[in-house]
Amino acid sequence: MNRVFILLTGGAFLALILLIAAQAANAIYQLGHFQERMDKVVELHNRKIETVTAIQVDALARADRLLRMAIERDPFSRDQLFLEFNRAGFLVGSGRQRLRDLGLTPQEQKLYDEQSELIEKIMPMQERVTDLLAGERTEDAWIILVAEGIPMQERLNEMLAAMRGELQMANNLALWETRQDYQRNLQTTLLAGIFATVLGMGLAWFTLRRLTANTREIDWQMRALEAARAAFEEEATHDAMTGLANRKLFYDRLRQALLRAKRYDTKFGLLFVDLDNFKTVNDLYGHQIGDALLSEVARRLLDNVREADTVARAGGDEFLVLLGEVGSRLDCQAAADKIQASLQEKVVLRGIELTIAASIGQAIYPENGMAEDDLIRAADASMYRAKTSHRGRA
Repeated sequence: MNRVFILLTGGAFLALILLIAAQAANAIYQLGHFQERMDKVVELHNRKIETVTAIQVDALARADRLLRMAIERDPFSRDQLFLEFNRAGFLVGSGRQRLRDLGLTPQEQKLYDEQSELIEKIMPMQERVTDLLAGERTEDAWIILVAEGIPMQERLNEMLAAMRGELQMANNLALWETRQDYQRNLQTTLLAGIFATVLGMGLAWFTLRRLTANTREIDWQMRALEAARAAFEEEATHDAMTGLANRKLFYDRLRQALLRAKRYDTKFGLLFVDLDNFKTVNDLYGHQIGDALLSEVARRLLDNVREADTVARAGGDEFLVLLGEVGSRLDCQAAADKIQASLQEKVVLRGIELTIAASIGQAIYPENGMAEDDLIRAADASMYRAKTSHRGRA
């Protein structure tokens, strides 16, 4: 009887050890498989999202160069824009090929085909516009751009945004399904561990702890990726020191203001702000004080314009202010006076009391120019007249 008991007990113990070993092996395999699957899902969908984003940026760049070609009067500048226009088209085509090579789901393929149909309409339209521009038929080119080009580009942008949203949803769904699969396997492991003694429960607890750590690591990586992407976008369009818009973003806002003003027959203003004797501040107190002074000027500029206006750092100690719709030059003058009064208030930086002096030039569309460069040059010239006359504004 004891022999039978010993055999049964030994067999049960052996079976318990085998069950624990099997559960441990299964848990380790599932954990590794889960991590591998998560990595593949995140990598594939992120590559697709990044590719679609690049296509969208290049498509917008191509449309932008075409619009600027229609505005540009200098033949050499127009030739350079035409080269950039063709380059952007090549990047759009190669990006779409990369996207196909990554593999598309039926829904993604449907969106891709819809984009292809629209692109087949956009390309001949853009070729007609470039032919008209080559023949100096700018007005006819503008008619096509307004009637067909801009609406088509907006539609393509919406399609690409929809595809990016579809990819993000697919990414989230795949991650959720992967987590669901793992949760089911985890429950099986925990139940078997409970029935297989406290040791099995300990193994299940260890597996759960590992899973939680991996999940946190994945979440942290996703947050870090999103933060890096947001930081990259911020760096690409904003000045690192002051946080103001950079020249690239300012030109984009200026082009939008031009298109809006031409379409609705409205006016807008442009201020060119240049700090007087800023080099002296750097020479006397160092670049740290100079940088702090630039940041303070940026803050005061933002505090004294409307929310819809744009303030940008043009470089060095120069700033640009885009005033949205204005009624007349008096509105520009009022804005310049308000900014000048704010800048003249004393500022204390690290115990050093400074007085900000600035020269402000202004330009208004369409009196001072019909293109962005013309308006900026007009505001710049107005600023230099103010600086020469020591009046602070013109």
